[in-house]
Amino acid sequence: MIMPSDKEYKETKQVMLGKKVMKPEFIELAEWIDDNYEVKTINIIYDTFISARKKQSRLQICFEFESESLKFQDGPLGNFHETKQTAIAQKFREILQTEKSANSGKLFNIFRTPEYITDNILIVFSAFEPIARIEANESVPESKVKALKQELDNKDIWEISRAFGGTTIFLYTDEQEKKYENSAEHKKWTDKYFDLLSQYDEFGYFKREFFSVYLDSKENFDNNYESNWYYYYK
Repeated sequence: MIMPSDKEYKETKQVMLGKKVMKPEFIELAEWIDDNYEVKTINIIYDTFISARKKQSRLQICFEFESESLKFQDGPLGNFHETKQTAIAQKFREILQTEKSANSGKLFNIFRTPEYITDNILIVFSAFEPIARIEANESVPESKVKALKQELDNKDIWEISRAFGGTTIFLYTDEQEKKYENSAEHKKWTDKYFDLLSQYDEFGYFKREFFSVYLDSKENFDNNYESNWYYYYK
């Protein structure tokens, strides 16, 4: 679950909206994770992929907030905690074994748990909120962003650019950027964009007191990023 287009995000969003529920065979594991690590698991997703020419199974534990997922890794870009991965994988195997034993001998069971590959299963963790923020920002129509630029009516503004969960107003020069940084005008621009963004923020994750549009300059964009958006946001 990395971007709004990912099927794992779309499935978890349906759970958050109350249109779907977590698969029943994962509920006990979710409760165990919540009790042991003081978090709230909102969804668990199982899938497989090919790694080194072998089928690898994966269990993705989805939380609402990044602060929860970070309890299981060393920073946003750090490795997952191996001891916690091992403990969760072991608990998952125990739950499935108990379910299998309880249903042994039954000719028909409408709640029969699907078959899962649990040997060497990979446990990963993700958070819903950061991706929902990206989706909200990307959902603002470009036509409305252009209309906002016209409304601001400031000849020093070159462009309003969005990427992921952030928005940047580009002035023409570095000097202009410094001039407007933390100014009353900067606050007004932030207020205006926040009002627009809020219309597409389904879960209310953006808070005005913690939100600000970034400022940069076309001069910086041209001189240090070869006037290339790919290099700028890389």
